[in-house]
Amino acid sequence: MATLIKNGTLVTASETFQADILIENGKIAQIGENLSHPNADVVDAAGMLVLPGGVDAHVHLDLPMFGTVSSDDHYTGMKAAAFGGTTTVIDFVPQDEGTLAENIDRWRAKADPKAAVDYSFHMNITRFDKDVAKEIFSLPDLGITSVKVFTAYNGRLRLQDGEIFRVMRVAKSAGILTMVHAENGDVIDILVEEALQAGNTDPIYHAKTRPAWGEVEASLRAAALSAQAGDAPLYLVHMNTAGEVDQLHYAREHGLNMMGETCPQYLFFDENDLRREDGAKWICSPPMRTPADNEGIWEGLEKGIIKVVSTDHCPFFYDGTQAINYEGNPIAIPGKELGKDDFTKIPNGLPGVGDRMPVLWTEGVGSGRLTPNQFVALHATNPARIFGLYPRKGTLAPGADADIAIWDPNKELTYGVEVAQHRTDYNLYEGWQLKGFPVMVFLRGQKIVDHGNWYGKPGMGKFLHRREGEILA
Repeated sequence: MATLIKNGTLVTASETFQADILIENGKIAQIGENLSHPNADVVDAAGMLVLPGGVDAHVHLDLPMFGTVSSDDHYTGMKAAAFGGTTTVIDFVPQDEGTLAENIDRWRAKADPKAAVDYSFHMNITRFDKDVAKEIFSLPDLGITSVKVFTAYNGRLRLQDGEIFRVMRVAKSAGILTMVHAENGDVIDILVEEALQAGNTDPIYHAKTRPAWGEVEASLRAAALSAQAGDAPLYLVHMNTAGEVDQLHYAREHGLNMMGETCPQYLFFDENDLRREDGAKWICSPPMRTPADNEGIWEGLEKGIIKVVSTDHCPFFYDGTQAINYEGNPIAIPGKELGKDDFTKIPNGLPGVGDRMPVLWTEGVGSGRLTPNQFVALHATNPARIFGLYPRKGTLAPGADADIAIWDPNKELTYGVEVAQHRTDYNLYEGWQLKGFPVMVFLRGQKIVDHGNWYGKPGMGKFLHRREGEILA
């Protein structure tokens, strides 16, 4: 069945223009004026914007943590993504027992039957030796062209600097991008121990024991390791401090192939939210910072220093002792109440995959801080290019997958947990007034969202075999 989207205004990363889109066999077949097709299902997009489906390059689905599991799995999280205009997500594969390939197979066995939008994986590297080095070279054959390393979480996820240096060299040789979670794990451990000994257990101490200077230092250290590894391509995840923006700018000014992302929570919230009675809702790693850091991140987006807005989506129930209704069934999953007496036991993570595009449209485009074209670049085109999905994803062009969000720029609504489709019991943006919202969403030409109605199904999403990505200047 063909679909013809008529009378809309198309918005790409570089252009805004009036045109029709003909979809055939899941692909964009034609873009032009006054298109026709004898058997097409016609969608009138008059007064609407037509955007490429979003690409969220940083999500965590069905992730075990602190004796529980994140509340969105590969169906519920991807459904939430679709309602927010996102049609592609990239999850992370933990390096558990066995080979990298065995870990990937286990994660795909969880994801494939449930996936509601298209998806891919990054591979965490949390232990390293000669055998792992050889396995990294095989990742592109498995469709994975990015790995993630950590400078924090001592004894669990962290690699030492020499190991990170080796990973970077191997990754560069294999055409793989290295992503880094940049914090100072040694300082964090000392400050956490001191806080607990002093009886400081409230959520605010999650931020106070993870100082911003640790991220500034670790981001520059990662850049230095990249430079010494032969300018190995590097990507900073979830940037949340103005100082990180400075370090990224410094690295790029000195010719390094370094890029970075931020997340919506680091634009709108600060550590004072952790002081609230329900401050556990805002616990994530790295933590919220200061209003000055919020502004520094905004400036990084506006100036093009930060190339991507992702979410680090990893939701947990605020009160997992109380069931919510999800698709007609009650569900309760242990969540942030696990740490009601100890901030170190609060699962780290927030809902966000469905919020990203609607919230940033209102607060970024609606405020004039971002143009519609910048919005598309940050939320769709840039992540598709960096992570080897472009031009199949992230753009409106003949031959691309027909992943499309029809956006009503005049739709006004009060946002919150009742609108967002995350499988959890709270939303960070509860009561926010939004203007501009996706009203129809297509995945490879199949309508999956239509004015609040869900037509997607578990298993309809496809695993995306990625190629080597681009380094964006």
